[in-house]
Amino acid sequence: MRIPYTGPLPSPRVIPRNTDNLAGAIAALSNFLTAPPSPALQHPTGDPASTVILSGAGISVASGLADYRGANGTYRLNKKYRPIYYHEFLANHEARKRYWARSFLGWMNLHKARPNTTHFAVKDLGDMGLVRSVITQNVDSFHSAAHPDIPTLELHGYLRAVRCVTCHNEQPRDGFQEALSKLNPAWAAFLAEAVASGALDTENPDERRAKGMRVNPDGDVDLPGAPYTTFRYPACPHCLANPPLAVDGTQTRVEVDEEGAWQPISTAGILKPSVVMFGESIDGRVKEASEHAIDGSGKLLVLGTSLATYSAWRLARRALERGMPIAILNLGGVRGEEEFFQNLPIGQDGEAGVRIDMGTDKVLPGLVNRLKESGYAHFHKSDATTAADAQQKNSRMFKDMLS
Repeated sequence: MRIPYTGPLPSPRVIPRNTDNLAGAIAALSNFLTAPPSPALQHPTGDPASTVILSGAGISVASGLADYRGANGTYRLNKKYRPIYYHEFLANHEARKRYWARSFLGWMNLHKARPNTTHFAVKDLGDMGLVRSVITQNVDSFHSAAHPDIPTLELHGYLRAVRCVTCHNEQPRDGFQEALSKLNPAWAAFLAEAVASGALDTENPDERRAKGMRVNPDGDVDLPGAPYTTFRYPACPHCLANPPLAVDGTQTRVEVDEEGAWQPISTAGILKPSVVMFGESIDGRVKEASEHAIDGSGKLLVLGTSLATYSAWRLARRALERGMPIAILNLGGVRGEEEFFQNLPIGQDGEAGVRIDMGTDKVLPGLVNRLKESGYAHFHKSDATTAADAQQKNSRMFKDMLS
């Protein structure tokens, strides 16, 4: 199974032309977000004047997290990197040992990371009534932490919990980390030494490699030569207490050693991260909710993603087919982006489409400031009752779809 688009994508053509500088980029995005609904919008539903955001790993780089395809992304710097696939995780005890050992080392850095200016700028845009909802490919939960009142759909799941592949019960990742630490005291001691030495503090990939570590996206830390085979992980506590019946009606079996580590003679009770792993299908309810989010808005703003994964690209394609204006703010190329900007009106200044080749943390804070200075935020705050009602309705949107 091949990972798509691991090499550099073609350099983008900025649109409009003046978006090659920060002031021009901010002006174009301001025009995009505040423009009236496009006359080309087909079958408008929900709020055709609002914008839905589709975000990716690029927006969390400023929080100290690695991305996949950016200038310093894992696919660029570590050509041999290959993520674990779902079928491998399910079938191979040794593969799970390796996965959880690397996740154990990487969790602390991910756990202490915080949302950055991009996430809080999205909150401001939501408060102004410009952004209706967010669809994110990220699993770091920064969106919901920064703007809990804006409905956020986590397309690829989240790392804040682990889930049993048998009974599907979840438990917090923090508690799971404690269990891993108790089962693996030597690894816990090594992690403590790594933290004390500052090996996990630096955001410079060269410095991390010099200290013997390779930090990859989604809380994965590769330690070349590490004895991954010695790592142990716990069983699902629900399945351990009450082994469920298998799909064929037979009784499953969950066995642990004297300290609670899952044993390979077990036929159930495997815990996985609550993310969509490579090769795993997105839940049908999540897929449907993401389509409703696109259909319920009038514009699409793409932030910090190359749209290399089909699950994200198809949503941008859906927006295009609906006639929604699309703006892309991403440093570097985007999959098939020329298709999104065909037949734009001559002389348009961002109302019908925007392409900016810059980092989101450089542009969005300035955009918020410009809107505030223009009085846009004050204008919308004056209609507080309407905005509050709309926000309450939006907050229920994804919950209702996923219930």
